Amino acid sequence: MPLPFEMNPCLKTLPVYQPGRPIEEVARELNLPPENIIKLASNENPLGPSRRAVAAMRAALAKAHLYPDGNAFYLKRKLAEKLQVTPANLLLGNGSNEVLEVVGHALLHPGAEVVVSQYCFAVYPIVTALFGGTLVVVPAQKYGHDLDAMLAAITPQTRVVFVANPNNPTGTTVTPDQLRKFIEAVPPQVVIALDEAYIEFLDDALDLLPVIRDGSRPNLLLMRTFSKIHGLAGLRLGYGIGHPDLIAEFEKIRQPFNLNAIAQAGALAALDDIGHSDRTRKNNRRGLKLYAKAFRKLGLEFVPSGANFILVRVGDGLKVFNDLQSLGVIVRPMGGYQLPEWIRISVGTPKENARCLEALTQVLGKSAPAPASD
Repeated sequence: MPLPFEMNPCLKTLPVYQPGRPIEEVARELNLPPENIIKLASNENPLGPSRRAVAAMRAALAKAHLYPDGNAFYLKRKLAEKLQVTPANLLLGNGSNEVLEVVGHALLHPGAEVVVSQYCFAVYPIVTALFGGTLVVVPAQKYGHDLDAMLAAITPQTRVVFVANPNNPTGTTVTPDQLRKFIEAVPPQVVIALDEAYIEFLDDALDLLPVIRDGSRPNLLLMRTFSKIHGLAGLRLGYGIGHPDLIAEFEKIRQPFNLNAIAQAGALAALDDIGHSDRTRKNNRRGLKLYAKAFRKLGLEFVPSGANFILVRVGDGLKVFNDLQSLGVIVRPMGGYQLPEWIRISVGTPKENARCLEALTQVLGKSAPAPASD
């Protein structure tokens, strides 16, 4: 039955984000024991959260009847110290997605243009459509950003350009020199929303925090998250780093109490657990090496990744996804990203990675790859 009132016309064509399938959902649908299913679909940290974070969250539960600190004073202060910026440089969000939505609220309107790369993160087009903006998609170069072409696509109507480095879902990266030149060339009236959700997995990442500290690029916004390296995806906690004047405008839009007290406690403790982050990076390097070697032996095309996942071409991506799912392995089909022949596999534990490759080999009907050496 049609609703008896008019909705926002943007909703008629608004894309819907499709997340990786939860273990419990797949277990119910396929009548599989949940404990026998592994999820390598959402780029989560296979080591789980820091033990320190878990302990801090348990302690915080005793005060769950109280509203959280609406300004997240202690978390913002500790994060500022870690990054060597000021609290005024930081916007905390209920996941990086809230930061992206704040960008839309503050900068987009019907007719405003947003420049993205082909195969960009799905939320960029969603945010653009939500606020009636015009999405300008620049063809990818080897599945990654063509920064020169993106720069050429900027017009007087452009308000935002989104760049993810490493990029999700392809795992591609741009060199520090390429990124530096791009940022310097973007007109000052265009906001550069640089998504650094996976920056902690890069060995040669361009450090743009000095640019934030000296205030020379007020149109630069860095976006990061506690979901990946810190293993706190379930808490929904992301943040933006930018010029104080830009952040002050964003703060007008941020919802009050957007970070719950449990998330604040867990994130505070996670920042102190350097060992957990180091173990995560080590596990990720080994996993990427394992997958790359196995894919070469299987004769499968893949995209070298700078993140905690890897994109591989398997033929009928949706069929392979479903076949793997029936074996208790959840990956991510890429049809929604205009890559129907590909699947994306998140790096898991060594045991999970081995099981995934065994299942993939079975599904593809090829001989099993020899175990990759470290």
